[in-house]
Amino acid sequence: MSTQENNLTFSRRNFLRTSALASGGLLVGFNLFTACKPEAKPPVDIANLNFNDFNAFIKIADNGYVTIFSPNPEIGQGVKTSMPMIIAEELDIEWDKVTVAQAPLDTKNYVRQLAGGSQSIRQGWDALRQTGATTKQMLINAAAAKWGVEASTCKASKAVITNEKGETLGYGDVVKEAATIDVPENVALKKPSEYTIIGKDAVNVDINKITTGKPLFGLDYKEEGMLYASVLRPPAFGQTLESFDASEAKKVNGVIDVITIGDKVRSFVDKGKSNWTFKLSTTDKVVVIAQNTWAAIKGKKAIKATWKSDKELESTEYQEKVLNNILDGDKFDVRREDGNVKNAFAQADKVIERTYHSPFLPHNCLEPMNFFANVTDEKVHLIGPVQTPEFAAIVVADMLERDINDIQVDMTRMGGGFGRRLYGDFVYEAAEISDKIKKPVKVISTREDDMTTGIYRPAIKYRIAASIKDGEITGYHLKEAAINDNMYGLIPHFFPAGCIPNFKVSTQNYKSDVTTGAWRAPYTNFLGYAEQSFFDELAEELGKDPVQLRLELLQKVKGTADKRIQYSGERMENTIKLAAEKGNWGKAKEGVYQGFSAYYSHNTHVAEVAEIEFKDGLPVVTKVVAAVDCGIVVNPTGAINQIQGGVLDGIGHAMYGNFSFENGKPLNKNFDTYRLIRMNETPQVEVHFVENELSPTGLGEPGLPPAGGAVANAIYKAYNSRLYSQPFIKELEAKKTEVKS
Repeated sequence: MSTQENNLTFSRRNFLRTSALASGGLLVGFNLFTACKPEAKPPVDIANLNFNDFNAFIKIADNGYVTIFSPNPEIGQGVKTSMPMIIAEELDIEWDKVTVAQAPLDTKNYVRQLAGGSQSIRQGWDALRQTGATTKQMLINAAAAKWGVEASTCKASKAVITNEKGETLGYGDVVKEAATIDVPENVALKKPSEYTIIGKDAVNVDINKITTGKPLFGLDYKEEGMLYASVLRPPAFGQTLESFDASEAKKVNGVIDVITIGDKVRSFVDKGKSNWTFKLSTTDKVVVIAQNTWAAIKGKKAIKATWKSDKELESTEYQEKVLNNILDGDKFDVRREDGNVKNAFAQADKVIERTYHSPFLPHNCLEPMNFFANVTDEKVHLIGPVQTPEFAAIVVADMLERDINDIQVDMTRMGGGFGRRLYGDFVYEAAEISDKIKKPVKVISTREDDMTTGIYRPAIKYRIAASIKDGEITGYHLKEAAINDNMYGLIPHFFPAGCIPNFKVSTQNYKSDVTTGAWRAPYTNFLGYAEQSFFDELAEELGKDPVQLRLELLQKVKGTADKRIQYSGERMENTIKLAAEKGNWGKAKEGVYQGFSAYYSHNTHVAEVAEIEFKDGLPVVTKVVAAVDCGIVVNPTGAINQIQGGVLDGIGHAMYGNFSFENGKPLNKNFDTYRLIRMNETPQVEVHFVENELSPTGLGEPGLPPAGGAVANAIYKAYNSRLYSQPFIKELEAKKTEVKS
């Protein structure tokens, strides 16, 4: 919805208010999302309220200070700062008077309490503003009643309420009275021109803890009597446990016991409840229980296990052969088909066809997977970093045959997620272990565990073909062949859908034992590069500037009545023009090569101009200028950081990321064999936002998909040779002597 609609109804169903706090404060629970369950009820006795019973709320103390609880998991995307900023804006409280805390999971009152798809701000925007505005109006109403005047004659600013006589009351002066009055049904929201917090830079609320090393992340969590667990999983995908010898492991100082787990997971899967969010091997696994992390890891290394398989295990060469066979075949699921692509190709002056390949990629979060569980007769307490706490609670309850009300999930900050922590395999392992040993335990993974046991971005091949007739693109066919399902398959309604009269998107996949799933900017992280590289090739064939070709195509979708189209032709056009202007497109100095790319994903339009120069015979990305239309920018500092991080992530993996298998076994176990972008290879990333007053959209992922394409197109300007496979470095090493003079 547009922010121009400033009067919203906020009923009792989605605004929970309690009575006065014993300390004289006011506690306000709020619905973050329009899909909030209407049956939610406030606690009756606020004096005895355990704040863990709420998933998100405002607490106003009688000294005027406010605590805002942030409900969604924080994985570095900044929602723990930006979501409370939105509430504070409408509440009209100075930001330096706000304390932010992480809320636990509450499945009774709220839905979508997760981190994924760059949707937290977009989904919560309206309700967060309503929350702050409604709370402010309650305080104004209380002050008006105290003065004996009409509430309409009073106003609030910076936590101070003023009447027509100039009399003032602070929020803390009226919290007790506010707790006893009715919740207003309609509230007025601020206009963007009135914002004093939204749109202003705010420091990450956890920055002091992060920089001083205070306990904050899952790996930091400790509890008295807690044990540590290290899990030995199959070394190759497709293997199961045959036998093991733990005698040497039990000799390690600090090792308490060695057990196996797996039956609880198998029972869950056998019920037929497994879906894309459940990516866990059903084989038995060996677990070392120890008094400390070091003993658990050392004990695991001492285990002698025998693994078996009843079929041939996959190699990278085999996987690539399967993908090629899919592309060469005719068994595809059609996701979208406009016009008649076959006829367009038959009547064309020329048909251009190219194939693009990407490898598997691990997530490599800075903080390896870990989780704490304490299973008792009274409850199941889960604590740690997970992107999908509600689903984790549901699975654990089902696995352990417990009532969902027995499950308590507390979230820690995460040292990276990128989609890996959508899958709660580490949560389920911790719960099963604790249930078996009847003690609190934390499962900890090493870097090698994380990199070799999944979950990965799937290997993919795209084949794109386009027909040209009389200087126009008349047909376009995009085929995807993926290991497993590449999440939801292609997005058939993104650019260039609607721009080309004969348009077709087809997908097919190969089911593999290698576990795959979401990886930052799912399904678009590689597709963005493939399509944007292909469009540059089409522009060259047509004798057009790459930017101009994209702008011409967008004219054909602007104002379309096709409701399937998900991107905006107008917004994409404005974003492209801003990138070209700020990036000095076509005006690079000698020795600098430019590449352009534009892509829409996660409801956000992004265009990028990349510049490369040569050092020691290899291209180095020196600068990227990104233009972004994400609607209203809540926290500019955080927004810029998200785009910069996405661009660098996209460049690094496009240039260097490679991962392979031999007989089902991952060959890359740590950073000595898995190449990431290095500090001296990171370019300057300059970010510009398209200014408008539209509701905000995602930022954590959209900056990544265009990055690879912009770099590939810049490299082409230098080599006069296209790149069709990632990582680029493999081909670039062979081209050191081919640089254009």
